[in-house]
Amino acid sequence: MARSRIITLTLLVGTLAACGSGKEQSQYGPDPRLPGQKSGLLPDMSIASPTGWGRALPKVPAGYTITPLATGLKIPRQMIVMPNGDVLVAEGSGASAPPLRPKDLIAGLIKARGKSKVKGGNRISLLRDADGDGRADLKTVLLDGLDAPYGLAFVNGALFVANQGELLRYPYLVGQTKITAPGAKVTDLPSQINHHWTKALAASPDGTKLYVGIGSNSNITERGMAAEVDRAMVWEIDAATGAHRPFATGLRNPTALAFQPGTGQLWTTVNERDELGPDLVPDYVTSVREGAFYGWPYSYWGQHVDPRVHPQDPKKVASAIAPDYALGSHVAALGLAFSSPAMGARFGEGLFVGMHGSWNRKPFSGYKVVFIGFVAGKPTGQPIDVVTGFLDGDKARGRPVGVALDPRGALLVADDLSNTVWRIAPSTQPRPATSSPSPPAG
Repeated sequence: MARSRIITLTLLVGTLAACGSGKEQSQYGPDPRLPGQKSGLLPDMSIASPTGWGRALPKVPAGYTITPLATGLKIPRQMIVMPNGDVLVAEGSGASAPPLRPKDLIAGLIKARGKSKVKGGNRISLLRDADGDGRADLKTVLLDGLDAPYGLAFVNGALFVANQGELLRYPYLVGQTKITAPGAKVTDLPSQINHHWTKALAASPDGTKLYVGIGSNSNITERGMAAEVDRAMVWEIDAATGAHRPFATGLRNPTALAFQPGTGQLWTTVNERDELGPDLVPDYVTSVREGAFYGWPYSYWGQHVDPRVHPQDPKKVASAIAPDYALGSHVAALGLAFSSPAMGARFGEGLFVGMHGSWNRKPFSGYKVVFIGFVAGKPTGQPIDVVTGFLDGDKARGRPVGVALDPRGALLVADDLSNTVWRIAPSTQPRPATSSPSPPAG
């Protein structure tokens, strides 16, 4: 019986993966096109299967070069760059929630086909490019024995690490290559079930507050509202005491956080709900307004009601605000970093977004890094492709996660499929000693 069920599911997965489920989308900006809702017994599912880079490299715009800063990592996720240029990389994979429905099991099989076979490192690695050639001269484990680390922040001589179930603080001296001191718990983080295990992290400009993104425990409350207590929101945490409060709510899965230079405004990337069709609901980037409600689970993109939620809450829907900028449906945005003038005039003011890539639409969406320009402090216009080539037909060479800027003005991209950190820089910056760097094996 069990064998028959597995065979049936395998055949169904293969059939779903072969199905097309949409057209190329153009859901970008503050007023995206929102088509009618589509629902059925099973959602559309398809993912790009992993393949190696071979001799290929990701594609970047003319006037820029790309090199693998480091390879051989163990599921790199988010990064921070220290004042001396050292890059700290969180590596790991969190727990996955047990399936509730047959479609959950099928979705799990589909998603697993698009992942690296490398086991998550549960550690923080340090990368140091001392000579500025675009390659790390030193790659070492700074801190290990962690529990699915994701978000990182450095404040006043302390390194903060957001595990999937707790926020920890470690004393850290810039330049130090190994942390041996035990971490002090700042606060527990919601970890019941952990359907969305990642805990994004950012420190306020003055270092007194920490902000943690906490995803929902379901797509659309299938596990009941009790499982969603303290979920789908951004917490504000006192860095000294660990006291915390909801800062903004209704954010289904806030996967990355960053403060806008010069304004002190917090921004986030959010992965929206599934199973309403290949072109709903757009993932987005938005400023995070204190006390604001962004809709989940009752509505999306402001006050568009999701009829699957019971009971409904018209008052909550009426209070929901729309995000600032749509990224397209199911792109799975996981990286967020504001640019600097050192990246060149074309990318001087705005933010970079790492799109991990879809598992539930075809043609695929995401699988790239884009730049969104800002005018008068707000995102505007169409996104510009910055790093592409992660897709090779129906295969994936890599999948972007976290993005960051180094002090020399280069963009860093964590790729958790090829287990690489890529470095993209204007061609006028120091270049590698060899003109054809060896790409990762994949």
